[in-house]
Amino acid sequence: MSSWLVARRHADGSASAWNVANALTVLRILLVPLMAVLLLVDEGQDPWWRLAAAAAFAVAIATDKVDGDLARRHDLVTDFGKLVDPIADKALIGTALVLLSLLGELPWWITLVVLGRELGVTALRFVVIRHGVIPASRGGKLKTVLQSLAIMLYLLPTPELVAGWKPVLALVVMLVAVLVTVVTGLDYVVSAVRLRREGRRERDSRGRAASAAAGGVLADQALDPPHAPRGPGRSGGGGGR
Repeated sequence: MSSWLVARRHADGSASAWNVANALTVLRILLVPLMAVLLLVDEGQDPWWRLAAAAAFAVAIATDKVDGDLARRHDLVTDFGKLVDPIADKALIGTALVLLSLLGELPWWITLVVLGRELGVTALRFVVIRHGVIPASRGGKLKTVLQSLAIMLYLLPTPELVAGWKPVLALVVMLVAVLVTVVTGLDYVVSAVRLRREGRRERDSRGRAASAAAGGVLADQALDPPHAPRGPGRSGGGGGR
């Protein structure tokens, strides 16, 4: 465990992508198909298989908290983690939403709104990646928490004692999550535009600096032209005739 925590370091001291935080992120991705299989057993009607699917979902969500804490505490933050961590979240949340809609338990419009936002943000990340990486914001984490809570309410079996209010509570929490999802999506658009503008400004600044340096070299050459070479027989002595 300790060898994973310290991880390999690059020459500049930054953490290698091979570390425990990123391993937990990959584990979260691997738990997605497991949750899907468990939920689809008996078309989601068996309470025990459904409970197992909820447990797999809960473990996957827990890794999101743990890997982030480890990365910050042990300086294991990498570009790989910044990029893959939100993708793992989207895969987990998106799969659960689609399956719940396929089972007829969640309105399709909610799933489409959330997936549209997530795919749009992912596309933005790849578009601006040459300018920098957009890390997950606090609003994005709140969105994930609300979505996870709502999905857990949907996944857990519904005892007859709470059959009257549990679906209503799940829907209310999900609607709040959708609202936060849309708002944070707009925030990511603003961040992407700002990052791209800053990247262009920095590139233009480097270009002007390079042009100024090249212009200075040319000016120096113009002020100090090369001496003409001396022809044969023009050295001192008058030719010896």
